[in-house]
Amino acid sequence: MDDAQAQLDGYIDKFTPEVAALTRALLARMRARVPGATILVFDNYNALAIGFAPGAKSSQAILSLAVYPRWVNLFFLQGAGLPDPDGLLKGEGSRVRHVRLHDEKPLDDPRIDALIAEALARAEPPIDPAAEERLLIKSALAKQRPRRPLG
Repeated sequence: MDDAQAQLDGYIDKFTPEVAALTRALLARMRARVPGATILVFDNYNALAIGFAPGAKSSQAILSLAVYPRWVNLFFLQGAGLPDPDGLLKGEGSRVRHVRLHDEKPLDDPRIDALIAEALARAEPPIDPAAEERLLIKSALAKQRPRRPLG
């Protein structure tokens, strides 16, 4: 995991110091919130995506952090089916919804915590909280949008 962690740190370091610090803080909070997850990393064209899944299959990811030049989104990969009485989830696709994070405060919101809890409860297969965390670098594209804001 040390090599994978070093790679992930390098990907995060491409962003501004503020976004990198936010990403590290959010990642630490999500690791604590989702024990036993396999953490799947995709350094893609549009964003750095860090998914939380029960195993190595990206199709089973439940939640993810997507890091952009100015913010981080918390994605609920089956979010369209989640009860969201407060309308916190954004997006209009057939499956995925997200919450934009400019700081850590939303993770302290009990409504966001309830959405995370519900997403984890509905996951099939579920994440085993007793399992050992794994960090897997799934892909890294050479061609990417800039990781820092332009202008």
